Amino acid sequence: MALFDTHAHYDDSRFDPDRDRVLSALPAAGVALALCPGCSIRSSRAAVALAEQYPFVHAAVGVHPHDARALSPDDIPTLSHLAGHAKVKAVGEIGLDYHYDFSPRDAQLFCFRARMDLARALDRPVIVHDREAHEDTLRVVRDFPSVRGVFHCYSGSLEFAKILVGLGWYISFTGVVTYKNARRVMETAAWLPDSRLLIETDAPYLTPEPHRGARNDSTHLHLICETLAALRGVSAEELAETTTNNGKELFSIDN
Repeated sequence: MALFDTHAHYDDSRFDPDRDRVLSALPAAGVALALCPGCSIRSSRAAVALAEQYPFVHAAVGVHPHDARALSPDDIPTLSHLAGHAKVKAVGEIGLDYHYDFSPRDAQLFCFRARMDLARALDRPVIVHDREAHEDTLRVVRDFPSVRGVFHCYSGSLEFAKILVGLGWYISFTGVVTYKNARRVMETAAWLPDSRLLIETDAPYLTPEPHRGARNDSTHLHLICETLAALRGVSAEELAETTTNNGKELFSIDN
């Protein structure tokens, strides 16, 4: 069973003590591919560096809504340059977060639109963060009809998922799908067409049961895969193949 963790923050400081040990062990644990998204200029550079170091790691570059207020005009050409790297497969993590509002909403919207414009110019997919901002996120997405990508760590309703699928977007699920109170996520995960489904850990966050509360990494991805497979009435091997192929197609990965 070969798995693709389409969203894992291996540049995060929580991996500083043992990053190489964790990453080097992934292929033997059945994780064939991992994508590390950038959340700022610094972390985007770090994601690219990790992709250069590990053949099975790929990167995305972006500015998370939490960091939108810190974006400067000088950062735009830097991101454009980073996005040209051969192992950068997407623009992300970008989007809106109205739960924490660590950056003003107008700054988040400006940053989100600017990154969507970059993705359109480069013809790259995007990785979207949407937390309690569904209406505004959808409005931005519809303003860029040629841009496609994935809504990572999906937290919306089934009805919202149907709109996104109709627009050609992918939806990705984390360890949240293993939580007993995640009924809305489970409903969407059971309905989603095979062709739109991705899986991720969002490491080091959102560790699946039965390890909830511990630091997350891609070795836990099989638990998400197995839970989703049971919800959808297929084998874990079949779901792993489907989601890996979907991820490779979205991010234009040949190996």
